[in-house]
Amino acid sequence: MMKFLVTTIFAVLFFNCSFAQTQNDTLVLKDIEWDQTSSASQIELNIPSDKSLLQGFMYKANGAQKHPLLLLLHGYPGNERNLDLAQVARARRWNVIYFNYRGSWGSQGNFSFENCVQDVVNVVSFCKKYSDSLQIDTSNIVLFGHSMGGWVCLKALQRLPGIKKGFALSAWNIYDDTKDVKSESEFVAKEKANGGDYFVLNTPIAEIFKPVWNNKQFYNLANDGKALAGKQIIMLDEHNGNKETAEALKAENKNYFDYEVWDTDHPFTNKRVALIKLVLSFLNK
Repeated sequence: MMKFLVTTIFAVLFFNCSFAQTQNDTLVLKDIEWDQTSSASQIELNIPSDKSLLQGFMYKANGAQKHPLLLLLHGYPGNERNLDLAQVARARRWNVIYFNYRGSWGSQGNFSFENCVQDVVNVVSFCKKYSDSLQIDTSNIVLFGHSMGGWVCLKALQRLPGIKKGFALSAWNIYDDTKDVKSESEFVAKEKANGGDYFVLNTPIAEIFKPVWNNKQFYNLANDGKALAGKQIIMLDEHNGNKETAEALKAENKNYFDYEVWDTDHPFTNKRVALIKLVLSFLNK
C-alpha cells in the first residue's frame, strides 16, 4: 500500500511539473474585444529627428485611456523586427511603436550608431509632445532592443532619466568587434567581410565603423555600469559573449538586473513564446 501511494504521489508530481513546464511554453491568445469609441488600430508615424523624418508606426491598444508604451529598437540592419511581440503586447493593452533609424529602410538622414541612440531620445520626445492624441502614458515607457538595438537600448536609457526599464535581447556590444584587429582599415575590412555592408543603410560601411575605432570606450557597454545603476534591465542571450559585460553592469546595478543565456539562435527562433512571456512579465513588474 505504501509503495502504491509513493508511486502515485511521484506520478502526480511528475505530471504537475511537466504540465507547468508545458505551460511555460504556451501562450493563450484571443481576439481583441472591439472598443467602438476608441478601437485598437495601426497608426502611421513620421517622427522628426534632428531635421530628418523617421518612418514608423504604432500599434494602438484598445480603449480611449492612455496606455503604457513599448518601444521596439531593431538591429543591424533590422531584418528581425519582433512584431509578434508587438501584437501580443498590444493585446495586453500596451501601445507599441516600431520605427526605422535615420538612414535605414527609407528613413531620412544619415545612418550611424550614435544617431540611432539619439533617434530613440527624439522618438520619446515626440511621444511626450503627442501623448494626448496618441493616448500614450509617458510615465510608463519601456525600451526593447534586439542585437544592435540592444546596444542602442542600453545607451539610450542613459539619456532618458524618466525611463526605468530596458530589455536587451542578444545585445551587440560593438566594441568587442575591435578586439582582434590592429588597425582601422583592418577593422572596416573585417566588418565588410562579415556581411555588414547593407544597401538598406545609406552610409558607407567605412563611415559607420570608423567612429567605433576612434572612440572604442564609448562603444563598450561594460563601461556603462554606473550610468545604468538605477535602471531595471534584462539581458538575454543565445551565447556567452556578453557574460563579462553583464557581470560589469550587474555589479553596479542598484535596482534590478537579470542575465540569462538560452539555447537558441540569434533571432530566438525556437523560443518566441518563452521570450514573449518573459517580456510581458518584465512589462508588468
